[in-house]
Amino acid sequence: MTDDVFMNNNNNNYLKLRDLGIDTSQESVIYMRADCHVCRSEGFGPHARVEVKHGQTSIIATLHVIGTDVLHHSEASLSRVAWQRLRAHDGDTITVHHAPTVDSLSYVRSKVYGHRLDDHALHAVAKDIANGQYSDVHVSSFVTACAGDHLDRREMLSLTRAMVDVGDRLSWDTSPIVDKHCVGGLPGNRTTPIVVAIVASFGLSMPKTSSRAITSPAGTADTMETLAPVDLDLSAMHRVVEQEGGCIVWGGSVRLSPADDILIRVERALDLDSEGQLVASVLSKKAAAGATHLILDLPTGPTAKVRSEENADVLSDHLVDVAASLGIVARTIVTDGTQPVGRGIGPALEAREVLAVLQNRPDASQDLKHRAVLLASNLIELATELELGQATEVANSLLEDGRAWQKFQAICEAQGGMREPPVAPYTRPIEASEAGRVGMIDNRLLARIAKLAGAPSDRAAGVELHKKVGERVQTGEPLFTIHAESPGELHYAFNFAKTHSHVMTIEPS
Repeated sequence: MTDDVFMNNNNNNYLKLRDLGIDTSQESVIYMRADCHVCRSEGFGPHARVEVKHGQTSIIATLHVIGTDVLHHSEASLSRVAWQRLRAHDGDTITVHHAPTVDSLSYVRSKVYGHRLDDHALHAVAKDIANGQYSDVHVSSFVTACAGDHLDRREMLSLTRAMVDVGDRLSWDTSPIVDKHCVGGLPGNRTTPIVVAIVASFGLSMPKTSSRAITSPAGTADTMETLAPVDLDLSAMHRVVEQEGGCIVWGGSVRLSPADDILIRVERALDLDSEGQLVASVLSKKAAAGATHLILDLPTGPTAKVRSEENADVLSDHLVDVAASLGIVARTIVTDGTQPVGRGIGPALEAREVLAVLQNRPDASQDLKHRAVLLASNLIELATELELGQATEVANSLLEDGRAWQKFQAICEAQGGMREPPVAPYTRPIEASEAGRVGMIDNRLLARIAKLAGAPSDRAAGVELHKKVGERVQTGEPLFTIHAESPGELHYAFNFAKTHSHVMTIEPS
């Protein structure tokens, strides 16, 4: 259509799409000129929420106004995810109108003022978030209003059920269906691939959906993606589990608790973890995946996400009680959160640690192995008639005789083929300025350094630890090495590490 045709058409809200190649992650955005006929006639301003229609498909998008000639008066553009959701192509026509009122935002405002939300309110909020009715500003308001202890036990359960109800659910022809989850906050704690391999080789079904990093340098999905594809749909996930007894896939690709994926993305941007939403996030994914038995790892330490035994007890009670209300038998295990698990921090570095354990290599991290066996044996004991001691012997045997490694390879092949983790082209060590013993490691600062180096988006980036708590170190000896995919990020992370020397405290021998 020409500009004249657009202006004389009976529907003056027509615009022609032009692809500018803009990526806004998962937020739908539309770009229009401030002086185009639609903006003027509808009275749209920057950040207005508008309804965009393409044929029979419509989405709600946030308006970003352009003041240059990059677009013509009769053109509009979309963010990458909006193109996908509209199933539109360059040159197609769309119509743009005011978005319908989102009634559930009244519940968000109520929560901001400290009021309790009931089942109906939380279901409405979760539904509208999952359906893309909320902008990132709206989602961040909800996340912030619920942060801290602003969700009580009943609200946690209501939000969990709501998040399950607005997404897909998996059903299985077998029982039990087992699962595990770590609440996070501890770099390198990549036990999931090992646990899945052990448990699946034992004969239990473990359809593991994992998240990408929220505030950490790597999520399980990020690490697993360096070894095999994780973007499987529901039918592919079913096929892998039926064939091999387990899988390790990204939860965001199977639309299990889709509101959670949006909440996680905003929490990542805010660098914020909410206890109530953590409970809903973890358990909604497990319930949607059909889990019947669940082990929850709670690393606890002064620089972990869970800071104290008292905090761990409170969170444990919430998780177990809400899980029971959903029909899931859950057990929490409080583990050491005073230092990273293993020596690799970052997707590829953690993947190589996982492979070393599964392959029983002499250089394998023993603390990663022992933690994985602890979780796997508890899961086997929880879901079978074996006692814990017997389950521990079984888990060790499956790992040490190679059956777990064979199963892991089979799972990777079933998910699309196993591959080698990438290696960073740039590295630089941080050396000890004095001799002594490592007294303390700040998990948060170490994770920050790994993220500044590019993790998790740069898969090979991160930190490789050379010294752990209690180990002796000499002056000038490397404490850890920064890995990066570009010299700029390596330099940035190195400078941060040098100005934060207390990331690893050295005590005199």
